[in-house]
Amino acid sequence: MENVKKYHEGYFMPPTIDLSWAYKQHPDKAPTWCSVDLRDGNQALIIPMSLDEKIEFFKMLVQVGFKEIEVGFPAASETEYMFLRRLVEEDLIPDDVTVQVLTQAREHIIKKTFEALEGVKNAIVHVYNSTSLAQRQQVFRKDKEEIKQIAIEGAKLLKKLTEEAGANYRFEYSPESFTGTEPEYALEVCNAVLDVWQPTPDRKAIINIPVTVEMSMPHIYAMQVAYISQNLKYRDAVELSLHPHNDRGCGVADSELGILAGADRIEGTLFGNGERTGNADIVTIAMNMYVLGVDPGLDFSNLPDLVDLYEKVTRMRVHERQPYAGALVFAAFSGSHQDAIAKGMKWREEQDPDHWTVPYLPIDPHDVGREYEADVIRINSQSGKGGVAYIMEQKYGISMPKKMREDFGYCVKGVSDHKHKELLGDEIYQIFQDEYVNVSEPYKLIDFSLKKEVDGTRTGYVELEINGKPTVFKAKGNGRLDAISNAIQENTDVRYSNLIYSEHALEIGSTSRAMAYIGVTAPDGTITWGAGMDTDVMSASVMALFSAINRMKV
Repeated sequence: MENVKKYHEGYFMPPTIDLSWAYKQHPDKAPTWCSVDLRDGNQALIIPMSLDEKIEFFKMLVQVGFKEIEVGFPAASETEYMFLRRLVEEDLIPDDVTVQVLTQAREHIIKKTFEALEGVKNAIVHVYNSTSLAQRQQVFRKDKEEIKQIAIEGAKLLKKLTEEAGANYRFEYSPESFTGTEPEYALEVCNAVLDVWQPTPDRKAIINIPVTVEMSMPHIYAMQVAYISQNLKYRDAVELSLHPHNDRGCGVADSELGILAGADRIEGTLFGNGERTGNADIVTIAMNMYVLGVDPGLDFSNLPDLVDLYEKVTRMRVHERQPYAGALVFAAFSGSHQDAIAKGMKWREEQDPDHWTVPYLPIDPHDVGREYEADVIRINSQSGKGGVAYIMEQKYGISMPKKMREDFGYCVKGVSDHKHKELLGDEIYQIFQDEYVNVSEPYKLIDFSLKKEVDGTRTGYVELEINGKPTVFKAKGNGRLDAISNAIQENTDVRYSNLIYSEHALEIGSTSRAMAYIGVTAPDGTITWGAGMDTDVMSASVMALFSAINRMKV
């Protein structure tokens, strides 16, 4: 592509590089999470949330477990100003939750922000100004010293107004467009701000290193984070925060590597909503930790409800393949995948119920409020016997012989292919009932009676209709099923051999019914399967035999 020549690396490598963080397998603990859905996420919506919708979303974030929530840019919008005032006046902010407000480093904007904060118990005032080379040259037309002075003056005003208000607000500073800023200059500005604030371990400042626009691969960003972390002043009194955007699709990777490199805090949104390609996806980052055995400190045990509320108030859609939350992320359509999952589920149940090692499923769907039968095994024309058998056994208590599962699997695939649609569990069960169970044409069982002789054989009669015509046959055999089978083969043109039999009680739906399965081999070697269902196990067995015969004749 010819146009590639106009692009070049817009980022800067740190003056010193430390890769010791790269040897860590995963974080030891979760970072502090700050949701920016109500500001950064909201400003990216085509139709921003109403006040009532923002209140509903705020309550949900609290319920999930967020202890820091950015509630908006109160000086920039009357709606956001009123939202913060409603949170205060209706006493909706729990004592253990800190609200965060954003403001540019401009005097009149900072003052209005403090008006909106009146009555807030715990707050973070987040001030920022852009520091990148491109912004300095093209937008502000200021040199490094002038840009640094903007940050210093903003920091001083935050401190002054907080003292005047008699509040104990915490402060946060962001060198916006950090990824296009020389790391040593960004560090210089951040340290100058910290010199103004003089943070202490019991009242930490936050230095936020935003990926305003992704400009490098994630490992480069992690090197930049490591450099900042190792060279910040007052490090034990500073929370190093990250705010990755997702322009290169690496927001999650930037966050994860950034945590390893020394970050203490992540700002992001649920499901990655935000301007352009969005923010770092906190659900994905948190659940990625969860599957590595690290408690994220957020409760995503009911993701379907979370998705429903998110889609309602944002009018955005969580994609079907969105990690952890998408409608299809646990779905397996492939026959080999379904078979492996079904066998893995059974192995875990029998061998190691305390650990999750099921093939193709990195996480137990139950942990995020999903159901195996509805969400994991999905049946269409690509599916195989394993998935179909799993649904039949788990949902309906139907445990077919191994060879019959294959036969039924092809039957279900054929229906799905013909209808060109996915089949739900009840539809699959109905196919089984219609095609295999108690099939009564052209040979319909009416009744049978057998008694045991002295030599152990069974004799009696079997009454049936053949194409609607009543008839009675004498029956004799080594057992009841053998006697009836002999009667049919001796008095009709039906021929088969190698009768395969299996039966069990129905464990789901009704304990008073029995299921029986019979396979018969026709003269050409083809095996035909039938099933019988009845309250009496012997009757179910005979019905299974007739089902197999009738399916073979058809």
